[in-house]
Amino acid sequence: MSNEGSEKGFNPWIVFVLTAVLVVIAGLLFSNINERKVEAVRMNMVGADVMPYEPRSEKWAKNYPKQYEGWKATMKGDVKTKHNGSDQVDMLAENPAFVILWAGYGFSKDYNSPRGHMHAVEDIQDTLRTGAPMKEGDGPMPATCWACKSPDVPRVMNVTGAKEFYKGKWHDKGHEIANPIGCADCHDEKTMKLTITRPALVEAFERQGRDIEDATHQEMRSLVCAQCHVEYYFAKDGNYLTFPWDNGFSVEDMEKYYDEINFHDWIHPLSKAPMLKAQHPGYEVHMMGIHGQRGVSCADCHMPYTTEGGVKFSDHQIRSPLANVQNTCQVCHRESESEFYQNVYERQDKILENRQQLEGLLVKAHIEAAFAWKKGAKEVDMKPILQDIRHAQWRWDFVAASHGGSFHAPIEMGRVVSTGILKAADARLKLVRVLNALGHTDEVPMPDVSTKAKAQAYLGYDMKKMNAEKEVFKEKVLPVWKKKTEERESQYK
Repeated sequence: MSNEGSEKGFNPWIVFVLTAVLVVIAGLLFSNINERKVEAVRMNMVGADVMPYEPRSEKWAKNYPKQYEGWKATMKGDVKTKHNGSDQVDMLAENPAFVILWAGYGFSKDYNSPRGHMHAVEDIQDTLRTGAPMKEGDGPMPATCWACKSPDVPRVMNVTGAKEFYKGKWHDKGHEIANPIGCADCHDEKTMKLTITRPALVEAFERQGRDIEDATHQEMRSLVCAQCHVEYYFAKDGNYLTFPWDNGFSVEDMEKYYDEINFHDWIHPLSKAPMLKAQHPGYEVHMMGIHGQRGVSCADCHMPYTTEGGVKFSDHQIRSPLANVQNTCQVCHRESESEFYQNVYERQDKILENRQQLEGLLVKAHIEAAFAWKKGAKEVDMKPILQDIRHAQWRWDFVAASHGGSFHAPIEMGRVVSTGILKAADARLKLVRVLNALGHTDEVPMPDVSTKAKAQAYLGYDMKKMNAEKEVFKEKVLPVWKKKTEERESQYK
C-alpha cells in the first residue's frame, strides 16, 4: 500500500517543469553574471583608442558608455527648482536691477542662467557679451573667455602655451574651440585618474605654498570642479587667468587682494566707481560651509555614485542634488525628500530676501552718485563713497554669483550680505552729506528702471543694433568656424 501511495504522489511533469524553471533561472543568472563581468572589464579599460588631449567625448564612449550617456544628459533642461534649474532663463528680465548694477559691463547687455555642460560652447557663442561690442571701438573679448568652456582649450594650450593662448582674442580661437566641456577636462586619457588641465588652479596652489599633487582622490572630486567654478580675474598683463586666493577664500581676503593691486574689472559709467565682477566662487563658498568642512566633495552631491549592471560609477549628468535626493542627501541623512526641499528653499529664500535689499540700495547709490557728479562733486569727496560702493557690490555679486552658495554656506552668505548692506548704507549717507554741501537737500530723482528694457534704455544702450550685430556674427562667422573645425577634426586618426 505504501509503495502504491508513493507512486500515485509522484508526478513526473512537475519534476520536469521545476527542472526547466531552474535551468532557465540558472541560465539567466549565468548570463547576467557574465554580462556584468564583461561590462566591468569594459568599464575599467583605460587609454584604449583615446589619443592625448582628445577633446571629443564620443571618442571616450566605447570604454565608458554609462558615464558618456550621463554626460549627454547635461543637454536636457529637465530640472526645475524654486530659484533655478537647467532651463535657460533671461536673468536680466527677471532681475532688472542687474542692468544698473552691471552698467557698462557686458553682463548688463545679456545674462542668461547657466545650463548643462553640453551647452557651454553654444551658450558663449550665443550671447551679446561676446557677439556684439558695448560701444563703437570696443574690440572682441580676450581668448581667456574660452578657458572653461571646452576640452579644446588644454589641447590648444599644449601647442601654444597658456600665456600665448590668453594673449589672443576671443574671435581668433573660435574655430579651435568646438567641443563642449567633457571627459578630457577632468580625466587623464591613459589612466582615467582625475587630473587638473587648467594652469590657474595649480598656480594658485603654488602661491599658497601647496602642491596640488598631494591632493587625495576625494579632494580631487572637488578640485576638478574648482578649475572653473571659482572666482578669477584676467590679469591686465596679457589677460592671464588668475585666482585671487593668495590671502584666502573669504570675500574680505579676495577684496584685499584686489585692492592691493589696484585692480578693477570696469569703471561704472554712472557712479564712476572702480568695480569688481564676481565670477562664480562656488568652490570657495562650498569650502566655507559645513559640507566642505566635513570633507564632502562637489561630486558627492552633484555626481552621486550609482550602480547599474553590477558596475558602480558616478552620474555624469551633473545637476542639482534635489533632482536625485535618494542618491544624494539620503545617502547620509534620513529626512524625507519633502523636508530636504523645505530646508534648501528656506535658506535660499532668506538669503535672497536680504540680497534683494542690498540690490535696491546699490541701484540708488549708483544713481545718486551720478547725480552728485552732475552737481559738481569733487573727486576727493567722492573717493570714499566709490570705495564703499565697490565693496558693497562686490559682496552682493559674491553671493549672487556663487551658484548654490545660500545652501553651501548659508551662515557665511548671510554675513556677507549683511556687511554689504552696511557698506551700501554708508555710501548713501556720505552721498547725502556731499549733496547737502552742494546745495541739494531734496531726494535724488529716481528713473523708472523697473524692466530690463527700461533699464537698458536709461543707460543709452542701442539694443536693436547690438542684437543685429549678433545675428550677423551667427550668420557669417559661426559657419566659417564650423567648417574649419570639421576640416581639422577630419584629420584626427
